[in-house]
Amino acid sequence: MLDIKLIRDNPELVKERLTVRNFRQVTLIDELLELDESRRKALHAAEEMKANQNAASKLIGQLLKEGRKDEAEKEKASVAETKAGIARLEHDLTILDKAQIDLLLQLPNLPYTLVKSGTDAEDNETVREGGKKPSLPEGAKPHWELIKDYDLIDFETGAKITGSGFPLYKGQGAKLQRALIGYFLDYNSAAGYTEYLPPFMVNADSAYATGQLPDKEGQMYHMPEDGFYMIPTAEVPVTNIYRDTILKEEELPIKMTAYTPCFRREAGSFGANVRGLNRVHQFDKVEIIQIVHPEKSHAILDEMVAHVEKLVQSLELPYRILRLCGGDMGFTSAITYDFEVWSAAQQKWLEVSSVSNFESFQANRLRCRFKSSEGGKTQLVHTLNGSAMALPRIVAALLENNQTPHGIRLPQVLHSWFGKDGIWA
Repeated sequence: MLDIKLIRDNPELVKERLTVRNFRQVTLIDELLELDESRRKALHAAEEMKANQNAASKLIGQLLKEGRKDEAEKEKASVAETKAGIARLEHDLTILDKAQIDLLLQLPNLPYTLVKSGTDAEDNETVREGGKKPSLPEGAKPHWELIKDYDLIDFETGAKITGSGFPLYKGQGAKLQRALIGYFLDYNSAAGYTEYLPPFMVNADSAYATGQLPDKEGQMYHMPEDGFYMIPTAEVPVTNIYRDTILKEEELPIKMTAYTPCFRREAGSFGANVRGLNRVHQFDKVEIIQIVHPEKSHAILDEMVAHVEKLVQSLELPYRILRLCGGDMGFTSAITYDFEVWSAAQQKWLEVSSVSNFESFQANRLRCRFKSSEGGKTQLVHTLNGSAMALPRIVAALLENNQTPHGIRLPQVLHSWFGKDGIWA
């Protein structure tokens, strides 16, 4: 959530940065400023009345000591009116506070200065590419056919059990999932990330704190009776570990990693772009999260991008890194780098990771602060997260890019985790 003081002090800058991300409701800034002015006036009036009430109460005590009972009674009547006035103002302030929060929740994060304006994925910038695109044998197949050939995933039975978009992994397919999850977690742990296994459901407070609500309410699976939401990413429960927390400066940075299944209602369309594992309602993902000092967050973002890049390289997959334009970024992000791997059979790039710096946007919702070792006021931390990594499209690319006439060769780093060097007929 944006800080109202930032909007109050720099309204034109805020409007300009919102325009970079193709946000069309910039008039909300003017509404917020009008509301903020009304709120500040009401707050000032309430404070003045409380000061007058305190002064009158002292005067009443003095008058009673001096035996001036009639004058004291008049002051008591005046104090009663003042109390009623304060109550009315506090009621108004409650309404104004809620209205202000409701408007602030509609505003996305401001793009960082490196982020260019744009409307969609076509306007994203390619930062760099790596790896070599493979030459596939004649008769090469897309992953959804390879899955059937090697009996790795049963989409039909998954649909019978739950519905479309809920794959049932089996045999070597299930084993490959387990191998990738274990490898990713150990890779992250070796880099200093503490491993967590969080709940797979969160309450509304947690979803609001990381920005999923109200922005993505329609994309989340909701259990109204309990008020719980199935998580769309481990970012939500893991970041909320530090909701309503004041940290010590020396505790920063905090580095966390977690495996969770992820649940997203959005994957409901049809066609080649969503066939097989390209888009599903439930998938596995390993996430990395950092809570850091605000002065170091962009340097740490670069470190996290490099961390994920080495992970992709270890899987021997051709990849590219994109810096997203303003219009293609998520609601909470200040800057995002997407990783895509090349799908040789589909002849297209598949997104497998996003690494983002949210700066203080999530921290303001989380009320997560730190106290400087030199004392002074508490400050908001910065939060960052990245996929390291999302499994479905990684699996799709591994199957397609490494297919041979005799089976599917797996990269060297997975041999010990998988128990052999490939998936063979």
